[in-house]
Amino acid sequence: MNSTTDIVTTSQDSYWSFIWKESANRKSLLLGIGLCIIQFVIFKLLYPFPDFFGDSYSYIFAASAHLDISIWPIGYSKFLDWFHAITHSDTALVAFQYFFLQAAALHFYFTIIYFFKVKRVTQTILFLFLFINPLSLYLCNTVNSDALFAALTLLWLIQMIWIVQRPRLYQVLIQAILLFLCFTVRNNAYYYPAVTVIAYLLTKQSWKVKLGGILMPFFFLVPFIIYTEQAAFKITGIRQYSLFTGWQLANNALYIYDRIEQDSLALPTPAAKEVNRLTLSFLKHVNEEEYRSLLETYVGNFFIREPNAPLKRYFGSHYQHLHSEMALTAAWGKASADFEPFGKAVILQHPMAYTWYFIRPNILHYFLPPLSHIERYNYGTNEIDPIARDWFGYPNSTVHCISHSLQGFLIIYEAFFLLFNLYFLWQLAKYLINYKRVHLTSENDRVMWAVAAFLLLNFLFSIVTTVNILRYQVVPMAILLSFGALLNDHLSELVPGKKPHLISKSPIIADQKTNLLQKDI
Repeated sequence: MNSTTDIVTTSQDSYWSFIWKESANRKSLLLGIGLCIIQFVIFKLLYPFPDFFGDSYSYIFAASAHLDISIWPIGYSKFLDWFHAITHSDTALVAFQYFFLQAAALHFYFTIIYFFKVKRVTQTILFLFLFINPLSLYLCNTVNSDALFAALTLLWLIQMIWIVQRPRLYQVLIQAILLFLCFTVRNNAYYYPAVTVIAYLLTKQSWKVKLGGILMPFFFLVPFIIYTEQAAFKITGIRQYSLFTGWQLANNALYIYDRIEQDSLALPTPAAKEVNRLTLSFLKHVNEEEYRSLLETYVGNFFIREPNAPLKRYFGSHYQHLHSEMALTAAWGKASADFEPFGKAVILQHPMAYTWYFIRPNILHYFLPPLSHIERYNYGTNEIDPIARDWFGYPNSTVHCISHSLQGFLIIYEAFFLLFNLYFLWQLAKYLINYKRVHLTSENDRVMWAVAAFLLLNFLFSIVTTVNILRYQVVPMAILLSFGALLNDHLSELVPGKKPHLISKSPIIADQKTNLLQKDI
């Protein structure tokens, strides 16, 4: 953070020299690292054990069984497996997740101030949000894919910024690897290839390089998808990439079932017709108004979680005597294949109802995403499942912390996410309305369009495909604040009739009167 000027201009020095040789930036780096270490030590004194919830045990089982496919994307389980080969320490795992995420945040912070003209107050706000952020601590203290996915997504987005700002040939491979890693960890990365396409179309490179950058991720993704489908075939007898997609599609379709008249003859499979019968029977025993209100306020996927809902009733009647986690995983995958034709058929046959009764209420969940499991530590109990006890080598199944409910204060981040969305949209609207007069320099303008595309696709994915919760929006929250603030800084510095220039030498380099050429990172 700069202490001598109100406006910090971007540097033509190399990136690493910009961070380390400029005194203010070096101090920011060391301060950020120091704050992260202090916060982590204090936090682990208060929360000596990680937080666990249902997904945690699924990830641990897949890691312990060395599976190549599971209910959730396999990337995080592979990470747990590899990490476990080094150490069984839960503290080491949480520390890695936290410091990896914070290292990515530092890289993001310095990338922003390297390429963009940033006010001192904006630098301070971004620094505080990124490095004194309790949400990051709680997220990283959970045995779940959120922290790893957030760090990888940040690194991938940073690479997108560099591709647009300062393209180099090696970035083709780096961004492809990062996108692939994101893809293996969370299904939320499904739309990332589209962002990559947009970023490369915006960059100033030859069409051969652009095409290579667009296609390179698929050299990793296609073999991985084929391998995953083959792994699914081995345990379920059905080739499918995800053991969860069918559950999600059927869940989404059932959100509109009380508002449509479904022709059973239009359903493609016997399993789909059976789900239809179970659903009609289920709806006969609910209060219409209370039921609809419950669906629109329920945290999570109602028809996947509720034991008396049609999907779980179908699962229970067709897949019994599941005495092992492996048998449960295989049965879950088989049921997913049963449910997928039903979900697709209902949604495609009733697009308007789906838009009104699933997507419309989901818009509220997007702007005010509920905390979900991170509202209470370990679901409010002191007991964990034996598989977690054995995985981390605990003497017993008891865990403890300073308070199970203290983290409920994180609800303030629901308001932050709403405010950051409104703030970014307001700044973007002002920018577009006055675009001819106020547009950024060409590279920064392209970055802004790429970022806007990422945020738009994230919004659409969040409202169309699944019920949204806060932990899915950690990186978008940081992006909204950062680029909303950058637009505000740019617009506030405009002088009527004067064309803005955001790329200029840093004050230090200008004072030294050097003519440094742009260098690689």
